[in-house]
Amino acid sequence: RPGAQAYYDSIIQLYAQWGVDYIKCDDMSSPYHKEEVQMLRKALDSYGQNIVLSLSPGPAPVKDTEHLRTNANLWRMSGDFWDNWRSLKETFGLCERWMSKGGPGYWPDCDMLPLGRIGIRAERGKDRGSNFTKDEQVTLMTLWSIFKSPLMFGGDMPSCDEWTLSLITNDEVLAVNQHGQNPRQLFRDSNEAVWLSDVPDSKDKYVALFNLNDKEAMDISSDFAKMGLAGRCIVKDLWTHKEMGAFENSFGVKINTHGAGLYRVTPQ
Repeated sequence: RPGAQAYYDSIIQLYAQWGVDYIKCDDMSSPYHKEEVQMLRKALDSYGQNIVLSLSPGPAPVKDTEHLRTNANLWRMSGDFWDNWRSLKETFGLCERWMSKGGPGYWPDCDMLPLGRIGIRAERGKDRGSNFTKDEQVTLMTLWSIFKSPLMFGGDMPSCDEWTLSLITNDEVLAVNQHGQNPRQLFRDSNEAVWLSDVPDSKDKYVALFNLNDKEAMDISSDFAKMGLAGRCIVKDLWTHKEMGAFENSFGVKINTHGAGLYRVTPQ
């Protein structure tokens, strides 16, 4: 419409003058308003080159991946994500769908992390702690990290307990999110999932094991050959920072129901 581009230009020019460096723009992704997104991108390129653009909520259309990559920095893969197991389990399918479609400067977004104290001015529910169990919280952080989703805390930071802080400040887990390359799902069924990413400038691999079973702990394993490795490898638990020792051809661990493990595998 007449004046539409000038409108976006004026807003971005103002935000840039204020020093804004991140804009989350709602109601452009589902349905996907290509022309609006393009106008916003044009304004950002002209006046706000240092402003990150997030499109929310989703689901953003996978068929428009190239347009999203060209015009946005991150985009939501789903509607609003909340602290329940059903939503978390569904995210595995979303991550598989968007696998290999992110890259430097453009990221499919799993949504904020509903951890710690949430709902202070609740859109859903009363002022409360996260409804996720501790195992589910580890699963959440493990999946977001190995998939390389943007990590944005959705709780009240001043109210964080030591457990919650440990989830979001583990440097070895955060390194998987920040530096892992080519994240991909090796296997998934109703009971378990295995994800893999490459350690840059190394033959090492990051490996995530997930127990999706609702009833019991399970032994979950992965063959080194499927990771592109062979023979004897050293495994380190990135959540506990503990060396697990050497394994031949494969390794496995018992994972609690709805739980996860994250490891670095180093060939010898």
